[in-house]
Amino acid sequence: MVQAVTSHQIPGLPMPTGDRMSPWVRKFFLTVHIVSSVGWIGAAGAFLALAVVGLTSPREDTVRGVYLVMLPTARLVLLPLAISSLVSGVVQSLGTTWGLFRHWWVVFKLGITLFATIVLLMYMETFRSMADIAADLGVELSGVRNVSPLLHAVLALLVLLAAAVLAVFKPQGLTPYGLRTTSSASAARTALSRNATVGSAGADPQ
Repeated sequence: MVQAVTSHQIPGLPMPTGDRMSPWVRKFFLTVHIVSSVGWIGAAGAFLALAVVGLTSPREDTVRGVYLVMLPTARLVLLPLAISSLVSGVVQSLGTTWGLFRHWWVVFKLGITLFATIVLLMYMETFRSMADIAADLGVELSGVRNVSPLLHAVLALLVLLAAAVLAVFKPQGLTPYGLRTTSSASAARTALSRNATVGSAGADPQ
């Protein structure tokens, strides 16, 4: 009779890699990540539209309103979406076979998301400053208009779209850490197969 051999029967060999989350939990975090990432892109597009209106509208109340609304919108929409996208992406990577540092596309996507989130956190003070200026009726309209939100919105869209492309196409390529873990897993499978073969050959026929 052939004995079933598993990795826990061979001391020192790593367990086979696999999803660490249940299917329900994995799908939940995947849904959160997709919704927050797509929502972040949409919110960045909305800020681009606001920035264009702020620079081109001839109406003073409209221009001031644009820069006044940017602060609460960034605080209540942009920032939560960015943090949700970052956190859910990290959880997805750690809880599935992709890993956080095994594949270059995951590393680059994580770097892009982390960079964009940090820049957004730093830019919150600029949103606050622009809102204060827009609320001051003593400041002329030319002093209220600011090209900075336009530039940041364009750059945000570019980097977020790049992250989305990486997530869809998942370019091949393992990091040095990924190569080491893959080699270890391959060695474990080879040892398991050899042990199973030896056990089969030495078993008494029934």
